[in-house]
Amino acid sequence: MVKLHRRIRTPRPSRIQENEWTQSALIVLRERYLRKDLHGSVIESPRQLFERVAGAIAAVEKPRIREQFRERFFESMVSGSFLPNSPTLMNAGKPGGQLSACFVLPVADSLESIFETLKQSALIHQSGGGTGFSFSRLRSKGSLVKSTHGIASGPVSFIRIYDTATETVKQGGVRRGANMAVLRVDHPDVFEFVDSKRDLRSITNFNLSIGITEDFMEAVRTRGSFKLRNPQDGRVVRQIGASDLLDRIVDSAWSCGDPGLLFLDRINLFNPTPVHGAMEATNPCGEQPLLPHESCNLGSINVSKFQLGTGLDWDALGSMVDTAVRFLDNVVETNHYPVEACQRVTLANRKIGLGVMGFADLLLALGIPYDSDQARSLGEVLMSFIDRRGKSASVALAKQRGPFARFSSSMWARLGFPEMRNATVSTVAPTGTISMIAGCSSGIEPIFAASFERHVLDGKVLHEIHPAVEKAFRAVGGSGAMTEARLRSLLGDAWVTARDLSVDAHIRMQAVFQRHCDSAVSKTINLPESATREDVKRAYLQAYALGCKGITVYRDQSRPAQVLQSVRDESCEVCAD
Repeated sequence: MVKLHRRIRTPRPSRIQENEWTQSALIVLRERYLRKDLHGSVIESPRQLFERVAGAIAAVEKPRIREQFRERFFESMVSGSFLPNSPTLMNAGKPGGQLSACFVLPVADSLESIFETLKQSALIHQSGGGTGFSFSRLRSKGSLVKSTHGIASGPVSFIRIYDTATETVKQGGVRRGANMAVLRVDHPDVFEFVDSKRDLRSITNFNLSIGITEDFMEAVRTRGSFKLRNPQDGRVVRQIGASDLLDRIVDSAWSCGDPGLLFLDRINLFNPTPVHGAMEATNPCGEQPLLPHESCNLGSINVSKFQLGTGLDWDALGSMVDTAVRFLDNVVETNHYPVEACQRVTLANRKIGLGVMGFADLLLALGIPYDSDQARSLGEVLMSFIDRRGKSASVALAKQRGPFARFSSSMWARLGFPEMRNATVSTVAPTGTISMIAGCSSGIEPIFAASFERHVLDGKVLHEIHPAVEKAFRAVGGSGAMTEARLRSLLGDAWVTARDLSVDAHIRMQAVFQRHCDSAVSKTINLPESATREDVKRAYLQAYALGCKGITVYRDQSRPAQVLQSVRDESCEVCAD
């Protein structure tokens, strides 16, 4: 039984407990994060990397407390307890360091706007950031262009141009460019958008999401008709069967993993600054809705580091939340913004996104099956604690530094909250590479497999044994071949992988975390290769019913190349101590 509310006061350690870096972590650090000289030789150790980042982020503190926070930031990272998003690790402490992971850029219905935004996205990709766009304002394919008497080519044609530009820019950037393209469900070109990635060779640098409205979901519920509208004047272009469109979306997602869904009306119900605009798009993984020209800085706490016996050290976790919120607010101040408009909007709202990683590892260590009421109860208490403690830290920062500029017109002021430093505090990100560095499970995802191949770094394949699985296996006396059968025998119901879980289990866990998250939750609903289209449809409808802000499904082997590939015999050797 997990003791959810245990409070244990622990003395500050006399020395820093440095994380044990896995071989994969060291490879990723060397390839992407550690500084190199002009000849490409690595000139920085992992410890020096975290010293560089801690020093840069603490530099905005007042001189009398700067060293205190430099040490605290360094300790949180080098111990693997907290890591910021990748651009911060890559660029902090370097000239012109761009530190944000997430940007949303506006795309208006003119060639000037389309290509100005393309230029801005290239600058952001070059600096390590990812971008999201709504193409919903662009006129539909075949529409008249009055200024030239020509015919519009439609949103998908421009998405292809953006995709080609990303492919080119990524060759010289510090990180592969990633994008999110959103099209509203009522756009006349929605069917073309839904089908645009089916051939698996098109638009490879984009995730796609349909912006779903409440009107559409009601039409699906009643099996009624739905109106597609001219984005320029709102005029009805034609009516379709809402269920027919949903089935088309489902079929494409079943075939290739795209598009996902973003529930736009629900996202904007929780928009902290609605008087300053609607949120029409998100970052590439869908967890961070943003206003046009807004950016956000993310960071994640490795919650598996805070296990204490059969419970959690809540005092230590709370202290880490305080440190992480201050760190991320400092990033907002330290950041070099490649686009001036992004600096202006970001500083007005100061959004940060603190989330978790290592959740599945924590469950395994505590002997709790991922698909259980106890796991969901722990997830809810955990995210509620992080969100509430994070807001308290933001309030404390506002007393020291002042609230975000738009606080007085924000949702928080209307609801009677005390002044906050940040318009948002919590986000659950996918933590792809930073969880590799920390050696833990990603985000709130279940463990993928005991051993697997990770396809990253421009074709490199990393062979991994999941550290938490190995630790749990050894803890119960396991040695030698770590097969699926032996894991099941020794760990019992606590041994659960992503492919063991039902659609219901995935979505219910996402919904638990969403209830206590300002922004959204990145969670891939992993489906077996044998999953049906009906399984995908059920996932979409359940995500909506349970209050999620978006959903992405991925059916195993639906793409010829995928990031994670389980080792087919599910065995690997673990040496006895």
